[in-house]
Amino acid sequence: MRKELSISIFVFFALAFGQHSIVDQFSQAFADVAEKANPAVVTIKAEKTIQMDQVHPQFDQNMFPFFQFPKEYNSNALGSGVIVDKDKGYILTNNHVVENADEIKIVLMDKREIEAEIIGTDPKSDLAILKIDAKNLSELELGNSDNVRVGEWVLAVGSPFSSNLSHTVTAGIVSALGRSNIISNQHYEDFIQTDAAINPGNSGGALLNMKGELIGINTAIATGGVERANRGVGFAIPSNMIKKVMDDLINHGYVVRAWLGVYIQPIDQKMAKVLDLDFLDGALVNDIVKDSPAEKAGIKKGDVIIEFEGEKVKDPSHLKNVVSVTRPETKSNVVVYRDGKKKTIFVTLEELENEPQVFAARSSNDQNYGMQVQDISPSIADHYNLNNTDNGVVVTEIIPGGHADKSGIMVGDVISRIGKKDVTSVREFRQLIKSSEKDDTVLFLVKRDGISRFYAVDQND
Repeated sequence: MRKELSISIFVFFALAFGQHSIVDQFSQAFADVAEKANPAVVTIKAEKTIQMDQVHPQFDQNMFPFFQFPKEYNSNALGSGVIVDKDKGYILTNNHVVENADEIKIVLMDKREIEAEIIGTDPKSDLAILKIDAKNLSELELGNSDNVRVGEWVLAVGSPFSSNLSHTVTAGIVSALGRSNIISNQHYEDFIQTDAAINPGNSGGALLNMKGELIGINTAIATGGVERANRGVGFAIPSNMIKKVMDDLINHGYVVRAWLGVYIQPIDQKMAKVLDLDFLDGALVNDIVKDSPAEKAGIKKGDVIIEFEGEKVKDPSHLKNVVSVTRPETKSNVVVYRDGKKKTIFVTLEELENEPQVFAARSSNDQNYGMQVQDISPSIADHYNLNNTDNGVVVTEIIPGGHADKSGIMVGDVISRIGKKDVTSVREFRQLIKSSEKDDTVLFLVKRDGISRFYAVDQND
């Protein structure tokens, strides 16, 4: 209501003083951006087969012998996406739009419907890269989200509620920047907040500045109640975060993130008083991970991290984001506040290993063999009934039709060797996969039900 009122006041005064050209220019700018963006925005239809025991683990058909309940049903998800490379057919969208989908179809503005494959997904940022084989595509250029200012006009484009409403364009302003803990504090979040109307189905769609540049991917809404419709508070992943994730997914099939190895918490007024601080920004270190980069560098409990690589740390979420986008093995300077003084500590970051990584596209020529693996932790070992002596990485997902699937590797298998080298971690797995990408056939030593055997995986299959 406030936004509509401000626009009405602007139009009234412009007309009252005879400045029709200002209104015309204002309107023309919106139309130009929409016209440029629409062909590069797509509608995504994702189909997934849901097993009843996945939704209701307690479900048992034998409890109701006189009724025949379906054991599975098909679920359809609707979302939006943005073509970011017209030559290679790459499409950017949200992970939650395509997660666990059996079939993904892309509907273009000219009504062409094309099957898509997943190149890579990153649940922690809620981003995914798809690929289609099509000609005569349009693309959107990524802008610099660091230049976005609160109060500037933006447009959102997507398919709210229904594919019949594809390429819906809404306008608003940037309401805030750097929003976090919106979806989960386990995610990497640095959202642009906007009041441009975003509704279910807009997920994965474009947020544009008035130059027509892609500055964000619309991802979440805050409804303020049980309804799922727009209430004027939407969130978009900023383009600078997108660029790093997108490049990693395309080049590696997973996102390479660094870690520092600290447990941190925000600073409130009571803590500031006790710690004799005259500021509330930063991240308070409450514990250190053993053998982590932080421990090796000399960061201590009670330190307040106030700067990382020259960037002032606003809060724990901000620190997590700036660390994660720094390349592993980078020597970074960290400024901490300790015992009433600033101290600069140099930390060599390491790659974060303990997250499940998706190594596979659905393409037949994918060099990552079509499987997802994880390090063997006590919970993983318990879930897959592994022995304490099992070493390697466990297969947690097989992409249907991929190289691993065709070779006979299964979920729950433990991969302990690739070629002639042992595998003890996801990190080593990735390194050996990369070093073998030029080989036609690679031997995997796989342990299943206590018995080990070699599988020859043919990349040309």
